[in-house]
Amino acid sequence: MGRLFGTDGIRGVAGEDLTEDLALRVGRAATLSLRSRGAEPPRIVLGRDTRGSGPVLESALAEGIRSAGGDVLLAGVQTTPAVAFLTVDLEASSGIVVSASHNPPEYNGIKVFGPGGHKLSDDLEDEIEGLVDKGVEGGGHRGSVTELGEATERYVKHLVEAVETSLEGVSVVVDCSNGAASVEAPETLRRAGASVEAIFDTPDGRNINVGCGAMHPEVVGGRVRERGADAGVAHDGDADRAMFADASGRLVDGDHVLAACALALMEQGRLAGNVVVTTVMANIGFHKAMREAGIEVVTTQVGDRYVLEEMLRRGALIGGEQSGHLIFLDHATTGDGILTAVKLLSFARAAGASLAEFVDVMRRYPQVLENVQVRNPRGLDDAREVWEAVEQAERALAESGRVLVRASGTEPLVRVMVEAESEEEARSHADAIAERVRATLDRAP
Repeated sequence: MGRLFGTDGIRGVAGEDLTEDLALRVGRAATLSLRSRGAEPPRIVLGRDTRGSGPVLESALAEGIRSAGGDVLLAGVQTTPAVAFLTVDLEASSGIVVSASHNPPEYNGIKVFGPGGHKLSDDLEDEIEGLVDKGVEGGGHRGSVTELGEATERYVKHLVEAVETSLEGVSVVVDCSNGAASVEAPETLRRAGASVEAIFDTPDGRNINVGCGAMHPEVVGGRVRERGADAGVAHDGDADRAMFADASGRLVDGDHVLAACALALMEQGRLAGNVVVTTVMANIGFHKAMREAGIEVVTTQVGDRYVLEEMLRRGALIGGEQSGHLIFLDHATTGDGILTAVKLLSFARAAGASLAEFVDVMRRYPQVLENVQVRNPRGLDDAREVWEAVEQAERALAESGRVLVRASGTEPLVRVMVEAESEEEARSHADAIAERVRATLDRAP
C-alpha cells in the first residue's frame, strides 16, 4: 500500500490491502501512542459504516485497542462526523471510524481522530505507522468494551441544535448512499421540520455508494424533479460530505454552498475575520465572488484535515471543499454532510429564498476533471513531460483559466483539472494533459 496513511486515513481493498491483522496492529499502535501522551487508560470511540467488511475490521481494531490496555466505546454504525462529535462529547481519548467514505463496497478504511475530535496530524500518523511497522505488542492489562446505546440520539440532538430556523414547509429528498447516514440524515431533517423522502437508505453491506449518493448527485436531482420537491441532498458512505440539487434538479456543489453560507454569516456579522478557507480545487468563480464581497480566501491542499488546520490557524469558522466537505467550526471538528444540509437549507429558509436563489452568488467557470488511473501516481512529481504539458496549457489560458494536476491520496489516480471560459477549451487542455499522464506514468515500474 505504500505509505499507510493517505489523504484521509488508511484505505484499501478489504481482505487484501486492509486485513484483520493490519486493523489489529493499527488499533494497538494508536492506543500505545495515546498512552505515551498520558492517556491512562485510553478511551476510544469506535464506529463503522455499512460495508460488509466493517464488523470484522471493527472487531480486529477493538482487539488491538484492548490488547494495548485501551477501553473501547462501541458506537456501531455511525457517520464519520458522528464519531468525531462523540469523541468530544464523551471526552474520549480518540475516535476511530471503519470506513472508506465514497469508495466502492469492496474497499474499506480506518480514520483516526485525536482527543479534540480532529483528524491526526501527519506527525502523529507517522508515529502510529512506525509502531505498526515495528509490530509492537500489547501485554499487561486488557481494556474493556462498552456499547454506546444512545450514540445516534446524542448526535441527532446535536445536529438539530444547529438549525438556523425551522424547515417547516420545505420538502427534501435525501440520498443516504446506503451508508452510515441512512438513519441519522432523514431523522435530523424531519426533526428540523422538513418533509423528507429518503432514498437509498436500505444498506445490505454490498450496496454502499453503488449508483447513488454524493458520487452520483444526478440521481437525487432526478428524484427531486420527479417528486416536485424543494431540494435534494446526497451523502457519501460515511456522510462527511453532501452534494445538493435545487428544485429543478440542478447540481449545487460545495463551492456554491460554501460561498452562500459564508455570505450569510457575513451579513449576520458572524463570519470571524471575514475569512473563508478552501482548497486548490475551488472554482475561479468562487474566488471572484468572495473577493467582490470583501471576504479573504485562504487556500490549502486537498483534504478537509488541511482545511481544518488552516481554519484553526486563522481563526476561521467556515471552510470546505468543492467535493462537499464543509466544516462549521462552531458546531463540528470535521466535514459533516448532515450538518451542512441543516445549515444550508435553514439559511435559505431564513432568507426566504429557494435553494436555487440562495446559492446564486457566484458564476461557475466550466471545469473539466479527469481521473487518470496509473500504476505509479507517486511518480508525478518527477514526470517532466507532464509538467511541460501543464505549462503549455497555462500559457494558452493565461488569466482566463487555470490547471491543477495532482496525485490522489486515496486511490491509484492522477487527477487533472482544467477551468476555462468554455467547456470545450477546458476539455481540450484536460485531454491533452491526461494523455501525457497516461503515456508517462504507465511506463513507470
